[in-house]
Amino acid sequence: MIVSHNEIVTMVNKAFLGLQREVGEADLIASMVAELQMAGLNGILHFNNASPFILSERDVAIDIVHQTEEELILDLHGSSLVCHLPVVMDYAIEKMGNREHFRIYLRNCHNRWLAYSELVKLAAKGIACLAKWDNGSAPKHTIFTLDKRFVYPDLYFFNKAQDNYNTNDMVIELATSNFDIEKDIQHFDQKVSTDELFETHQRAWKEGIYVDDEQWAILKKSAAAILVENSEASSKGAGGV
Repeated sequence: MIVSHNEIVTMVNKAFLGLQREVGEADLIASMVAELQMAGLNGILHFNNASPFILSERDVAIDIVHQTEEELILDLHGSSLVCHLPVVMDYAIEKMGNREHFRIYLRNCHNRWLAYSELVKLAAKGIACLAKWDNGSAPKHTIFTLDKRFVYPDLYFFNKAQDNYNTNDMVIELATSNFDIEKDIQHFDQKVSTDELFETHQRAWKEGIYVDDEQWAILKKSAAAILVENSEASSKGAGGV
């Protein structure tokens, strides 16, 4: 089915509020999901898959495991990245300052695909980005690389996991110069280029955003939960039983 950007934002906003989390801003998270969906990268599917885990998570603070002038290691204690990344990126950019390179290592997190919209914002700041993570399912390994001149990344997919990555971790590197990784990559199984993402994004603005019917139904059901709870609370407050 075809939906609008506003419909996705509204629905995800309601669904996240229904999870009753103390950490994470619903409007930012809704935009993160919408941007990923507009790029043709299944934002709603990733949000739906993450929702049961977000619901069961404990609201705990991020721990700074280690930090230097060039590196920051954080432990998210199994939390969804989507709830914490905007704050993490603000802190990391401040720590980076005028340095040419800065590395962020995120431990014990999930829902890493929804980092997409926060990472592409870096281009407007004149910062290039390289992000890497392993998945438990296909693709086994993903590399995201953003040229500081463009707001659309190149994505590389590998059907084999990397030996030095944990499936619950993510590495984000920031730099004032662009990353040239293809000379270092001997083989990748699939690539989605910045041009392809640009075309998909522009088509979504003009023609609407494609969403799988089943995934949209799951999202609507999640969004409806907050309406039911509010209605019940209102009834009790008005003397209902």
